[in-house]
Amino acid sequence: FPISDLALESNPSDHPRASTIFLSKSQTDVREKRKSNHINHVSPGQLTKKYSSCSTIFIDDSTVSQPNLRSTIKCVTLAIFYHIKNRDSDRSLDIFDEKSHPLTREEVPDDYYKHDPDHKHIYRFVRTLFSAAQLTAECAIVTLVYLERLLTYAEIDICPSNWKRIVLGAILLASKVWDDQAVWNVDYCQILKDITVEDMNEMERHFLELLQFNINVPASVYAKYYFDLRSLADDNNLSFLLEPLSKERAQKLEAISRLCEDKYKDLSKAAMRRSFSADNLVGIRRSNAILS
Repeated sequence: FPISDLALESNPSDHPRASTIFLSKSQTDVREKRKSNHINHVSPGQLTKKYSSCSTIFIDDSTVSQPNLRSTIKCVTLAIFYHIKNRDSDRSLDIFDEKSHPLTREEVPDDYYKHDPDHKHIYRFVRTLFSAAQLTAECAIVTLVYLERLLTYAEIDICPSNWKRIVLGAILLASKVWDDQAVWNVDYCQILKDITVEDMNEMERHFLELLQFNINVPASVYAKYYFDLRSLADDNNLSFLLEPLSKERAQKLEAISRLCEDKYKDLSKAAMRRSFSADNLVGIRRSNAILS
């Protein structure tokens, strides 16, 4: 069923003013950590963060228009970790279940659904895919948008039994929609040697249908996810390398920002065209179903 306007307004993947789910799920742990440090009188240690002054501005090499790839993947996988750790339930669908659709030939343990993956495990899985397919940091952010959209639209949870396939499906879709050079399903089969093209196609089809073919990501939503990921990094002491801002670097950042802004507009138009084509496809399928 179509998502109502009220549901869209409360859905962070569609509405720029709605709070991201991953950030709210992380706050419980952040508060507990701060409370524990206060009770146990744990010192934050020597301050290593550099602060800007009247004469010097410190800035890292990650911007909303050109995020740092390594830092972004770390933040996105941390967001996924908190989604799994602080999930409400274990609602899932068979298409994403790793027991029913294994990614490797190794036998899946019977208690596979009981053990939450740690952040390093999730990071290694995502980093391997991004490195092998040469995906961009922007793709990582859109992956998280699609993931939260799926969980909201389909009313499921990301948990130990399905996280790999949900993340893979989100990456697959994000790479096709938002990267200049799309990676085909068969290419992922070269990375994950034991998965079949048929399985990838079926998972992609289900993912798109569960998203109601809504693959558009407004610039305001993308920016919100970027800055919330930065907040998540600050809360968890994930450092970004800071360097003094020189005149040359400022001019370079401005030029990059303009190029990326133009690129984003083009990608948004392309996404809208793909979304329109997807809507037509749904209409054709419905017509065929009625006729038959």
